[in-house]
Amino acid sequence: MAKAIHSMIRVLDEARSLEFYRRAFGLEVADRLDFPDFTLVYLSNDESGFELELTINKDRTEPYDLGDGYGHLAVSVGDLAAEHARFEAEGLNPRKLVEFAPAGEVVAKFFFVADPDGYQIEVLQRAGRFQ
Repeated sequence: MAKAIHSMIRVLDEARSLEFYRRAFGLEVADRLDFPDFTLVYLSNDESGFELELTINKDRTEPYDLGDGYGHLAVSVGDLAAEHARFEAEGLNPRKLVEFAPAGEVVAKFFFVADPDGYQIEVLQRAGRFQ
């Protein structure tokens, strides 16, 4: 059986990305692999064994084109309203809180936030299937 262990995104400015993910989600550097042309930084926290891998290509100076295929990463939190307020206080520019109820019954409560490179992250209330 396969086990999901990480997701990789390419970032332009390592320090800026590390600061965002630390402030937003409490992710800290779990490992760092430095190579001549690129660096891999693995971020994690105590909530999950899943890691976010940041790839920093050393010769890159232009922002990445995220294209039209990327969707989003998702995290769950215990108190969505409190996290939304914290994101606002941190100046992380979260979008509005949403109750997703396409058939009349609330399926999920969430908000989105963009990281410094434009990657979208969905922050979901921990409930139902979104544990």
